[in-house]
Amino acid sequence: MNILHAIILSIIEGITEFLPISSTGHMVLASTLLKIQETNFVKSFEIIIQLGAILAVLLLYWKKLLTNKDTFIKVLIAFIPTGIVGLVLYKYIKDVLLGNPWIVVWSLGIGGILLILLEKFHKEKKKNISLLDAFIIGCVQSLSVIPGVSRAAATIGGALFLGIEREPAVEFSFLLAIPTMAAATGLDLLKSGHHFTGNQMELLAIGFVGAFITALIVVKWFIGFVKNHTFIPFGIYRILAALAFYFFVLR
Repeated sequence: MNILHAIILSIIEGITEFLPISSTGHMVLASTLLKIQETNFVKSFEIIIQLGAILAVLLLYWKKLLTNKDTFIKVLIAFIPTGIVGLVLYKYIKDVLLGNPWIVVWSLGIGGILLILLEKFHKEKKKNISLLDAFIIGCVQSLSVIPGVSRAAATIGGALFLGIEREPAVEFSFLLAIPTMAAATGLDLLKSGHHFTGNQMELLAIGFVGAFITALIVVKWFIGFVKNHTFIPFGIYRILAALAFYFFVLR
């Protein structure tokens, strides 16, 4: 991996982290297209730079998370299932799931179909997310440890299934990303941080900053988008991306 690779991947991360199209999946696919060797560092890079994108959300939503006790508790409850799954399956996720383009392609395609179906049958019933809703959304989010599923798609899809309106569903997905990705990054640093070289730390810094700036722009745009649009275009995009990668790269 070189500096250009780090910049490209950071932009992809910033664009895709909060959209229901899978940031990790896109980085795995991009790494394959760029012929970046899938080393342990590259896998760590793909995890750690997500914290840059998360900081963009923290900058925009810190007041709502820290001053609203009810919201804080709901986010914490929703985080628990994914936290447990990530901790227990960390080695399997990093050694087997991450870096596998076939898993990404299937996850993107199936997830796209499910997102379209959820939108077709979605009936907005409530603006507020209950404690039970939060826990269920958290359980669905735990599926996003599979590359290509998308943490955003899982949380938003779970909220749509529960009849929650699109805007609060997206905002809750943003907030839930903060402890989820902070924990994922912290765990990876704990497991492998001491192996990073000076050059690798430089690449991580570039990726971190790039993801932060890009995500800041995308988050503001996405909130405006969901006020007047459905998630069907993202479902269609996922299917087309999966098909394109399968026919033009994997075959």
